[in-house]
Amino acid sequence: MSPPDRNMPQVRPDVITPVPDACRCRTASRPPLPGKTGAELAWLAHLYICDGLSTYRIAQLAGLDRQRVTRLLRRAGVPLRPRGAGGIRPESRRGDPADLAGILAELYVDWRLTTAQIGEMLGIPGRTVRDRLRRYGIQARTKGGCEREDRRILPADALWALYGLEGLSADDVGRKLDTSRKTVLRTAHDLGFPVRTGGAVPQSGPAEIQLINSLYADALVDAVLAEHKIPHVPAGGLIWQRFPEPVPLSRQLVEDLYRRCGVGLNHIELLTGQPAQTVRGFMRRTGIASRHPGGRSPFLRRWRAGAAGEPGKHVSGNHA
Repeated sequence: MSPPDRNMPQVRPDVITPVPDACRCRTASRPPLPGKTGAELAWLAHLYICDGLSTYRIAQLAGLDRQRVTRLLRRAGVPLRPRGAGGIRPESRRGDPADLAGILAELYVDWRLTTAQIGEMLGIPGRTVRDRLRRYGIQARTKGGCEREDRRILPADALWALYGLEGLSADDVGRKLDTSRKTVLRTAHDLGFPVRTGGAVPQSGPAEIQLINSLYADALVDAVLAEHKIPHVPAGGLIWQRFPEPVPLSRQLVEDLYRRCGVGLNHIELLTGQPAQTVRGFMRRTGIASRHPGGRSPFLRRWRAGAAGEPGKHVSGNHA
């Protein structure tokens, strides 16, 4: 215990305010000293215990240095908080609106706004929005939105009418829907549509591949997926719908699929839910060399050879 101050420092008299009789500083372990000194100590204890001020702030108000404030509080029998513990927190917080979960679901899931945009609309920080999404069990979208959830979505009916029924090429469909050939083919594969493998529609019936089903039917691919305990996810949805949580990439998994099975980056996307560009970046970071660009992947050549040997199947050039 520190010795009592021989010459009590004088608190600025103009800042001392009366202490209410029913304040929490009355719970100090010592009764206040009588006289002027007792009033000063009671006021300091009131600021520290009831108002939750720090010793630094009290020193500013009283015109003293912090060390003297600390000694005076100890003299008044006030238990001091550990350094860095902070002041008093609000005893209660305003609860969330009853319909906040529905509002967040509509804005985040249906309107597909970002947490920052939702925060601006609701007047709360983006981190609070993310906290409430977790609290209400709303599945968060994965990072890299332009590669998954925020990809352009083509209407399934329009895509099937143009590509499947009218027999237009992917390039023609892209021009009609104001998008790229890649988006047309990617959406068709995601939705499980049969995709032609030739540039033109053969009169005898188009050679088609339902890519997701063909990948799962491949013996090498199926064996690798079983080794890594990756389940089969049937076609019929976009990448973020088929894989709400994408399969984590590992060097061994990517090497097995890319090298051992001979699949392409887009095929790995269909099997894991990881965007093709994400797979490309992972391979670059982990030192997995890419095959020479151009031509079919070993998997497609293997599929073509197998399909050519089955009666009733016709195969030809690249994907249309």
